[in-house]
Amino acid sequence: MALHIEKIEKSKISNVDFSNLKFGQIFTDHMFECDFENGEWGTPRIRPYQPLLFDPSAKVFHYGQAVFEGMKAYKDDNDDLWLFRPDENQKRINISAERLDMPAFPKDYFFEGLTTLLKMDKDWVKKGADSALYIRPFIIATENCVSASSSNKYKFMIICSPVQSYYSGEVRVVFADKYSRSADGGVGFAKAAGNYAGSFYPTKLANQEGFQQVVWTDANKHEFLEEAGVMNVFFRVNDTLLTAPTSERILDGVTRKSIIQFAEDKGIKVEVRPVRVTEIVEAARKGELLEMFGAGTAAVISPISGFSNKGESFELPKVENSYASFIKKGITDIQKNIAEDKFGWRVKVQ
Repeated sequence: MALHIEKIEKSKISNVDFSNLKFGQIFTDHMFECDFENGEWGTPRIRPYQPLLFDPSAKVFHYGQAVFEGMKAYKDDNDDLWLFRPDENQKRINISAERLDMPAFPKDYFFEGLTTLLKMDKDWVKKGADSALYIRPFIIATENCVSASSSNKYKFMIICSPVQSYYSGEVRVVFADKYSRSADGGVGFAKAAGNYAGSFYPTKLANQEGFQQVVWTDANKHEFLEEAGVMNVFFRVNDTLLTAPTSERILDGVTRKSIIQFAEDKGIKVEVRPVRVTEIVEAARKGELLEMFGAGTAAVISPISGFSNKGESFELPKVENSYASFIKKGITDIQKNIAEDKFGWRVKVQ
């Protein structure tokens, strides 16, 4: 692959307060991009991070052909850089692209571009328990035309943002009983931009009621619990972890599958099956619902302290030695090259 590289004249890193980062607002010096025209991907390039120029008729603005991924890079005490299961993200962005009738991005382009970009902006990855570099690959439709059809031009990009922890403070959620995030036959399993746009209004309504997130339920009868905000969701009933199976409606989360595998390896009972609203409400009433937490790349694990269902509120107990904290530490220690990686998840950037 012939990768064209244009380096920044002067880094802006000295202007960044790394102890006071707001998630996803600061970006590194360089970005990776590649354009699809005439049925093929062109020469990939890395150039200084900068605004893009688009025609107002670019199809991404009108028909929402846009998919993305979320990844992280970590720096260990030896200044080595590590990725966590990047093959899963590379596969999934192409699964998402296929559902939106967008061209797959070549694996070799993806990894050479990503690796080169990370090595160029390595100084932006800081050490520390909560520090990481958030990586955002995405594909958008760029054909200048407002006809309602798939684009014939696309742009693939990777941008990077230094981050600390995603959520702070207690998170309370409301179980959805009107709005839906996705439906059978739809694009819920894809990381399509429109999935998130459609969730913002119900989430705003939840925020106005004092909740940080919505736990989404199935679109048919709002009978089964499926995802928490922009994350997969887990429930601990007594000493069993429950989570919904992946489907056309539910994202096949990289953190989700890692939690399941890690927990089972540590002897924690995990049940992957449909989880009814009534089951969790009843478990909360009996004092058997010990934990709830969201799982995703940005937060890894985000504990949920309480929930509301049809106007009835429940507080979860404060659990010592919680599954959430145990599993989060286990996975983050693997990510940061602190613990042995028996699963082969960690990939060195070299």
